[in-house]
Amino acid sequence: MFCFQCEQTAKGEGCTKIGVCGKQPDVAELQDVLVYAIKGLAQVANEGRKVGVKDSKIDHFACEAMFSTLTNVDFDPPRFVELINQCVKYRDELKKKVEAAGGWADFTSGPATFTPAATVEELVAQGENFGPEAEKPVVDQDILSLRETLTYGIKGIAAYADHAAILGKTDDRIFDFIHQGLAATLDESLGVDDLLGLVLKCGEINLVTMELLDAANTGAYGNPEPTEVPLGAKKGKALLVSGHDLKDLEQILKQTQGKGIYVYTHGEMLPCHGYPELKEYEHFYGHYGTAWQNQKKEFAEFPGAIVMTTNCIQKPQEVYQDNIFTTGLVGWPGVTHIADKDFTPAIERTLALPGYEKDVDRGSVMVGFGHNAVLGVADKVIEGVKNKDIRHFFLVAGCDGAKPGRNYYTEFVEKVPEDCIVMTLACGKFRFFDKNLGDIGGIPRLLDIGQCNDAYSAIKIASALADAFDCGVNDLPLSMVLSWYEQKAVAILLTLLYLGITDIRLGPSLPAFVSSNVLNVLVDKFDIKPISTPDEDLKAILG
Repeated sequence: MFCFQCEQTAKGEGCTKIGVCGKQPDVAELQDVLVYAIKGLAQVANEGRKVGVKDSKIDHFACEAMFSTLTNVDFDPPRFVELINQCVKYRDELKKKVEAAGGWADFTSGPATFTPAATVEELVAQGENFGPEAEKPVVDQDILSLRETLTYGIKGIAAYADHAAILGKTDDRIFDFIHQGLAATLDESLGVDDLLGLVLKCGEINLVTMELLDAANTGAYGNPEPTEVPLGAKKGKALLVSGHDLKDLEQILKQTQGKGIYVYTHGEMLPCHGYPELKEYEHFYGHYGTAWQNQKKEFAEFPGAIVMTTNCIQKPQEVYQDNIFTTGLVGWPGVTHIADKDFTPAIERTLALPGYEKDVDRGSVMVGFGHNAVLGVADKVIEGVKNKDIRHFFLVAGCDGAKPGRNYYTEFVEKVPEDCIVMTLACGKFRFFDKNLGDIGGIPRLLDIGQCNDAYSAIKIASALADAFDCGVNDLPLSMVLSWYEQKAVAILLTLLYLGITDIRLGPSLPAFVSSNVLNVLVDKFDIKPISTPDEDLKAILG
């Protein structure tokens, strides 16, 4: 196996024996086969679009299949075998439709003609012929770097598009680009400049996707509003919901009504407490735990069942193996999967477990500072800046992880001066989410914008402030200090580069899949910087 798509990749180079995430070699090879097969499907879909042939079923499948290969989503080999075979079936069906419409689909080689092996073992062996390690000896390293960057950005887009589609929101521009971009990674005629253009196009389409997802979430559940969320517990049965999916949480809340169960969020589900439609459920109580990488300890101590709705699952420990359930695209061998959204198995397990024996007070945190809430007090923010009560804004955001060096973000926020405001989103906030930073003129100094899925809110806030001050975003007293881990973070970074945002500090380490030459281009054009120390970075930013 070889995998370097996440920040924690072994030695900063690539996982070759087992993934740091827990991915076994067979799963890594099956994922490489699936991505290869999806690229073949994309080639045919591109030809279909030339003659007006589109199939929404296939478009949605491509998103789900790519999302399945994201870090910490699916670790179950049989599920990948099913996806690979379904992909080839859809590809061949689409070929016939393209040809019937007068289009060209006479591919003679490559993934558009790929035939999957009959057994898991043979499929795993096929996987050794695909992926970045197989291409290294025959592809220019800068070309390979840009192809992988584009692929990982598309994985992020696919994840956000899938979330939006679940809530009934789609956009053909997104599907068009996913097929175009994946097919482009096979086009030998494209040089570095062509691929750089597509990488930035990926950022543009991700912006479209995040805006669509924002509309889907707020359309279904209302605009998030500032909300105090308990970190303790209520006496009674307890069910924990982790991941990112709002509709899964809604279904669980509906199905647990009147059963004497309190529903808690974990990880990136914390911001769900700010949505008015979800707050309607009286048994939707509080938040438990921190970021995904701490789940082994935290899940072992939770006295109820746990449902993983999207990425972020780790290998379950034996002590809670029977208490954890997956749904949607998430999978782990031996863990009960709820495919039909009937969460009865998790509910019954919750009722069989002890729950909390008494009320527990662990304080609270504030959530719900999405773009609607923040822009609702924009006049106060603008006045604060003009009066010099607010000196600077920091967006300290992104993914958390277990790799050493992430304490930087805790220390950075602790050292931000009292006349500055910190905006945050995604699970990176769990390094400092419970710190009391006070307020400036009634505006909290720590504003939780939401999930990584809510990055559009941060962009919208920054754009609105730039309009208010009649300047560009880069001219604002705003600095971005970002942490990355997986492919959704890659897509967000590409969006920021597409928007021309410069002087971003990125850590805790730079992507292994970005070659030195490509990195130099990004540094020269966008002034991307690796984080150093909190003191040095604050001094460089604030003077």
